[in-house]
Amino acid sequence: MSLWTPDGEHQVPRTPPTPEPDPDQGFSVYDDVPSFDELSPEEQAQAMALAEELAETRRRLAETPASEVVANHVMGLYELAAIHLSVDPPSFDDARLAIDAMAALTTQLQGRLGEHEPTLRDALAQLQIAFVEVKRMVEES
Repeated sequence: MSLWTPDGEHQVPRTPPTPEPDPDQGFSVYDDVPSFDELSPEEQAQAMALAEELAETRRRLAETPASEVVANHVMGLYELAAIHLSVDPPSFDDARLAIDAMAALTTQLQGRLGEHEPTLRDALAQLQIAFVEVKRMVEES
C-alpha cells in the first residue's frame, strides 16, 4: 500500500509497527490496556457507544464538502493568530506563522474554497493589517 504526499508516494506497511518496549520502564505501553472481553458489561456498552459515536462523526464528516472543513481550519489559523497578537506582550513570531499558514492555504487553494473564499480572504487581510498595527504600537511604546 502507498500513501501520496506532496513529496511523492511512500510505501506504507499494511500492519502497524509494534512499538519497541522501553527497557528503562520494563513494561509495554499496552500492559495496562484491557481487552474488550476483560471489560465489565457497562464498560463494554460505553466502548460500543463511543465506537458508534465515532462512526457517526466519520459518516457526517465524509458527507461534508472538503471546502467546508478546510475553511474551518483556515479560520482556526485566524483565531490562533489573533490570540498571539492579543497577549501581552504579543507573540509576533507565532502570529506570523499562523498568518503565513493562512495566506498559504488561501493562495494555493484559490478558486477551490467555495462560498467561503471571499470571507477567508477578507479575514486574512484584516489580520495582516492588525499585525502591522499591533507591531507599530509595540515599537512606539
